[in-house]
Amino acid sequence: MRPADIVWEFVMKYSQDTPVGCSDSPSLEIRRRIAFRAWVFAGFLAALASAPTGAWASFLSGEALDTMADIVAVFVLFFVPILAIVLFWLVHILPEKIAEKRHHPQKDSIKTLCLLSLVFGGMLWPLAWLWAYTKPVGYRLAYGTDKHDDYFHEMAHQAKAGKLRRAEIVRLKDELDDLAADRKLPSDLKAVRDDLEAVLSGAVPGGAERSGS
Repeated sequence: MRPADIVWEFVMKYSQDTPVGCSDSPSLEIRRRIAFRAWVFAGFLAALASAPTGAWASFLSGEALDTMADIVAVFVLFFVPILAIVLFWLVHILPEKIAEKRHHPQKDSIKTLCLLSLVFGGMLWPLAWLWAYTKPVGYRLAYGTDKHDDYFHEMAHQAKAGKLRRAEIVRLKDELDDLAADRKLPSDLKAVRDDLEAVLSGAVPGGAERSGS
């Protein structure tokens, strides 16, 4: 006898033994629920038992199964480690990218700390993360600004391209003037200040177009 026949025979016998006409019985509703669940469960088992034997096996067999196994093994052995290394590196340099986006004046030190974290097993990475988000109050007190020099170069380039308003250009020039009063400006920042003066005076066409906005 097939497994499906045995299951259905059990279901029929159980349903016949279950009373359905004794309305005065206090457990009639419970018995009905049990019988219904038995029908559902037994039907599920019967469907599984009636399924062909090949349905339980993999949809691949023979050489196709071996080929798929080889592909999965190659992917796991070669591509998964590469993806893991790339993901690790992207996360590892995240503090450096954050510092660059925020124009942190100490972004070079944060980058160095990220590299040192590789040597110390990643223990210094949280410090680099916190450092990238920390406002450089002490640096501003010492040097008069909380921005990296690259910030002024970038803003000067935007000013010459006509992407900044005149008020923003004036503010940048005033900030560089304050820095020059406190300390000697590097040659590159002096060139930036000269470029801003040229934009304000109208010597640069792009800045002259935006100077009235």
